[in-house]
Amino acid sequence: MTTPTPAPPALRPAPAPAPLPVDALTGGLAFHRLVFARRRSAWWTPLVVGILGIAFYAALLGIVLVALIAVSLADPAFAERILTLGQGIAFDLTDPFLIALTLGTIVLMLPAYVLASLIVNGRRVGLVSSAAGRLRWRWMLLCGAVAIVISLALSGLSALLPAEAGDGGGVVPPQENPALWATLAVLLLLIPLQAAAEEYVFRGYLQQAIGRWLRHPAFAILLPVPLFVLGHLYDPLGQVSVGIFAIAAGWLTWRTGGLEAAIALHVVNNLLAFLLALAGLGDVNDSSPGLASFFWSAIVIAAYVGAVELMFRRAKLGRTLVLTPPVPAPSASPSA
Repeated sequence: MTTPTPAPPALRPAPAPAPLPVDALTGGLAFHRLVFARRRSAWWTPLVVGILGIAFYAALLGIVLVALIAVSLADPAFAERILTLGQGIAFDLTDPFLIALTLGTIVLMLPAYVLASLIVNGRRVGLVSSAAGRLRWRWMLLCGAVAIVISLALSGLSALLPAEAGDGGGVVPPQENPALWATLAVLLLLIPLQAAAEEYVFRGYLQQAIGRWLRHPAFAILLPVPLFVLGHLYDPLGQVSVGIFAIAAGWLTWRTGGLEAAIALHVVNNLLAFLLALAGLGDVNDSSPGLASFFWSAIVIAAYVGAVELMFRRAKLGRTLVLTPPVPAPSASPSA
């Protein structure tokens, strides 16, 4: 008598792939919806990316803090320099180290966010930059060149107007700055990274997080604005100016399908402010820009947005990503 061969256990059918949103198949995913093209795009992923990104950022700041404490214990004079940071948020253009430290702590947001997104959302991390899956360098450099031309031209026109009253207490003439060239080198190196880090967090992470839950782009463009404004210490008029910048940067990111245009404007805006201050022509720590500065800033932003729109139409760059519907894996059936 032979023993019957036991039947193999029934195999579970392969789980059906998650359905794609309608805009992924018709028209394509706009920038704020690109998380749906990543490996993991469940509703909870933006929250976990934020929590993990904050944890990474805190860890990086902790490393910097430990290093500063170690050097301060060995050098009391260095400790006194560090303590000046606690006396108020200000950029001392005569101290390139403190400038580098202040800007560098902002730059750390960039690796913290990108690493968190890579871990949580998985592959295609380049989609945090644009719908092309990468940072479009040629497009960003072109936008930067346009931002420089517009900013310099309009700044030159504004210089013909009567100057606004100010105390000038924060202005350091270049001939009285012993660290002029060292500070210039720090600014040229770190401001592009600092501006990019802010754009990746406020226009990249926040727009794509909101876009995971809310489809209409207005939510992704407008909801991050108050957080960006709160990160800048200005008077009410200055806060409105920051808000206008944030709305323009958010719209450009959605319209062009990537962060490049917003990064270019942010870099040029910050560099111009610091370089004018380094040349003794402005106070980078002035928290009350005044009505004329507000007016010209709004004109620069409007002119830049219009120029980018014209260039984008001619460049014919892709701004959305069309996905292919996932094919369910064939369920394996036990052999007879």
